[in-house]
Amino acid sequence: MKRVRYDYETFVKDLKQLADSIPDSFNAIVAIARGGMTMAHLLGEYWNIRNVFVINSIGYEETRKLEKTKVFNIPDLLPCDDILIVDDIADSGETIKAVLDTLKARYPDKRFKTATLFFKPNKSIVRPDYWLKEVDDEWIDFFWSDDLKALT
Repeated sequence: MKRVRYDYETFVKDLKQLADSIPDSFNAIVAIARGGMTMAHLLGEYWNIRNVFVINSIGYEETRKLEKTKVFNIPDLLPCDDILIVDDIADSGETIKAVLDTLKARYPDKRFKTATLFFKPNKSIVRPDYWLKEVDDEWIDFFWSDDLKALT
């Protein structure tokens, strides 16, 4: 598997390109923690959306894949109608699917769309509504996972 370093400067340029390619407007953003948190923060600032929330999911414990993805920390989306769910990558798609299923069950009258920077079309069970780059066998080393650790 090829490893690709994804730095902050590339992220900002890519996120701007992704944001500008999304034709819909939203009144809330839900970040899938942890990969979607930086995206949600910057998109909230860019689009002037104050309803920025975080939802958590766990699909692995260490390197062991869980039978079912756990979804928790479900935000109160009652005052919102059009919600964008963001994550860094749709790899297997299981996390996005679990989050979407959970939110749609809790809020059946809301409109949900998904956006990722990266999408693995040959692997993901979910096709995001919006994505910027398709990857195949790459492992993305995101700056938010590595940069602070590199300083120690």
